[in-house]
Amino acid sequence: MTSASTNRRRAIIAAAGVSVAALALAGCTAGGGGSTEAAGGTITVGTTDKVTTLDPAGSYDNGSLAVQTQVFPYLLNTDYQSTEVVPDLAESAEFTSPSEYTVTLPEGLKWANGNDLTSADVKFSFDRNIAIADPNGASSLLYNLDSVEAPDDTTVVFHLKAENDQVFPLILTSFPGAIVDDEVFAADELTPDEDIVEANAFAGPYVITSWDFNNLVSFKANPDYVGLLAEPKTETVNLKYYAESSNMKLDVQEGNIDVAHRSLSATDIEDLKGNDNVNVVEGPGGEIRYIVFNFDTQPFGAKTPEADPAKALAVRQAVADLIDRDELSEQVYKGTYTPLYSYVPAGLEGAIEPLKELYGDGSGAADPDKAAERLSAAGVTTPVELNLQYSNDHYGPSSADEYALIKDQLESSGLFTVNLQTTEWVQYSEDRTSDVYPAYQLGWFPDYSDADNYLTPFFLIENFLANHYVNQEVNDLIIEQASETDPAARTALIEEIQRKVAADLSTVPYLQGAQVAVVGTDISGVEDTLDASFKFRFAALSKG
Repeated sequence: MTSASTNRRRAIIAAAGVSVAALALAGCTAGGGGSTEAAGGTITVGTTDKVTTLDPAGSYDNGSLAVQTQVFPYLLNTDYQSTEVVPDLAESAEFTSPSEYTVTLPEGLKWANGNDLTSADVKFSFDRNIAIADPNGASSLLYNLDSVEAPDDTTVVFHLKAENDQVFPLILTSFPGAIVDDEVFAADELTPDEDIVEANAFAGPYVITSWDFNNLVSFKANPDYVGLLAEPKTETVNLKYYAESSNMKLDVQEGNIDVAHRSLSATDIEDLKGNDNVNVVEGPGGEIRYIVFNFDTQPFGAKTPEADPAKALAVRQAVADLIDRDELSEQVYKGTYTPLYSYVPAGLEGAIEPLKELYGDGSGAADPDKAAERLSAAGVTTPVELNLQYSNDHYGPSSADEYALIKDQLESSGLFTVNLQTTEWVQYSEDRTSDVYPAYQLGWFPDYSDADNYLTPFFLIENFLANHYVNQEVNDLIIEQASETDPAARTALIEEIQRKVAADLSTVPYLQGAQVAVVGTDISGVEDTLDASFKFRFAALSKG
């Protein structure tokens, strides 16, 4: 790939009005798309995250994205330390009418297996994502996509339902934007991981050479990579999975792995900050933690024998009254996570704090008396039995302490009896969308730095949570804000959505955290990729 061709592909998207509100960033923009060859060598990255599936149509979780973003191409992306959406695989991208977004591909693109990569692959990728509509996938983000047209090998036209969509280019950088090989992937069902790897169906900076599911994945630099980023600085990257973060901490401090990324405990991070053998690198925040309520199966939910919407709301409100965010922040996370009183985290345009005013004592603290009053007024007999689930392996080793403390906060009021249970992530992902959990833990790692990404996946009627929350007014407001071209008017809509969902409480957000990686002192490039794209991109890493 020559520098000239890279500069052509990186032409700024001609999408009037598209802006990305950045979270606080450190450092300067890193140059991408150069012609430097991979420097050779091997780096080993450790993680406790788990992959749901390698197929982009079947996952919407950070563990799967950590692999997918290395090996699949995206039409648009953001460069290191930038929130500006620019062409990646694409040569150009623009609105050619208010409801048509047209992307042009370079000629002669190839998959790593030699198959032609054309507009047919792009159309196929989006069509199958919508057709499969996997409950753990991100097809819900494509709510405004009406159809995809491929009039020739290098042209793709996205026909949109609503005009002037300010969010669609951002969505193309995220989960459903991954392009797959139409000669390898099935059109109407997920393709097994092993089949994808065996077919070498990749066109990102790396290809996968070895796949041991949630144990070890080996990546090799793709010599035919065409895209936004510079060629990988390291030839081979191994991704090693850990069942226990304590073992990952031991390995990174002893030099057995080069990078530990997602997730070490707050205690481990604090301890490693004093270790001369490693560096602790922090990136911008954006991760949130929250409790999801299933509107069918929660106490007094729609499909329970004692179904009562008013009582169900009172239960959710009482939980919001009783959670002590400061205690969770300091006792469990030693301040590495901070209290969150909103659906959109601090630092993004439109973020407000409606939960602080509506619940607890009105200033951020818990209020058991208010919770008791709500339940009594609704006619709820206490203590309320609440089945609460969390994942013991996906959100870091502190999840057990986090939910033990939440259980204590709810039960110490005398208003709840909490049955706390845990499940490993792969099973958890299936159960939570099958109405198994009345209330459960989730965390969110944003796909792009815009308030929309904290609203659309959760609160549209057809949403990723599949928790049976339905509010037509909220649904319509979300669609309206996505196509609002006036920044001030769009911000007002985003604020209104937050106030309305805060009154409904289909989820209760409570913490916001930063990105953290621990690396050997001879590793560089981590600062570049710990950015507001929230994609940990191996191509930036080098050793020595």
